Amino acid sequence: MNKSELVEALSIKKNLTYKKSEQIVNLIFDSMSQALIDKDRIEIRGFGSFMVKDYKAYMGRNPKTGEVIEVKEKMLPFFKVGKELRERVDS
Repeated sequence: MNKSELVEALSIKKNLTYKKSEQIVNLIFDSMSQALIDKDRIEIRGFGSFMVKDYKAYMGRNPKTGEVIEVKEKMLPFFKVGKELRERVDS
């Protein structure tokens, strides 16, 4: 499912216009993005949690040339699946 399919499903299920559903989905995604930018943890019970992990700088290798390069420190979003979702998918 992609974003437009999610918007369409919401508009059908809750009898909303496509435009209104799109605004709701965008608001949710924007709020979640801002929370991760602020390094907050997002937990949706029964679904999973999102958090930001810090990765330290390290020396890597360019796979094409074999040249040693410095990889700068970075922060990446990480998703951990919840127990209920894991069990539903597994069964």
